[in-house]
Amino acid sequence: MSEPYPPQYATDHGRFVVVPAAYVFLLRDGVAGLEVLLQLRRGTGYMDEHWAAAAAGHLERGETAFDAARREACEEIDVDDLDLSFVTAMQRTRHDQPIDERVDFFFTARSWTGEPRIVEPAKCADLRWCPLEALDALPQPVVPHERVVLDGLRSGTIEPYSSFGFERETT
Repeated sequence: MSEPYPPQYATDHGRFVVVPAAYVFLLRDGVAGLEVLLQLRRGTGYMDEHWAAAAAGHLERGETAFDAARREACEEIDVDDLDLSFVTAMQRTRHDQPIDERVDFFFTARSWTGEPRIVEPAKCADLRWCPLEALDALPQPVVPHERVVLDGLRSGTIEPYSSFGFERETT
């Protein structure tokens, strides 16, 4: 049986490939209210010196977004058995190259097994619990599209579908 689409199909028809990723925001109740665990990116080549979800990464072929979120949390911060809650699917673009068309699946977890720690020190300079109300107090900025989701979590206004980088945003 032949493949439904030959490898050259997208190029021949002017299509792009959507790159999917999964993000996990660990949440806990802190003294100053709800806190989120963030990592300081470093050495990745993308948004270095920005705060970001403690665990995130691309989906692998044949992997669901939920499975990718669990795998990334285990690989990046050494936590397992996450009780994941879906937050939003974000479609985003930079209108530059075909690889810049993305779909990001955001999850939260309020329970897990293990103590979060930096597993990949070449890519992560710090892990920090941050009050959602104090994201502006961080010494470096938060990755912009992730900040949209965090602001929506804080205000309770995040929708199941969101977008980023388009002229008319739908959030």
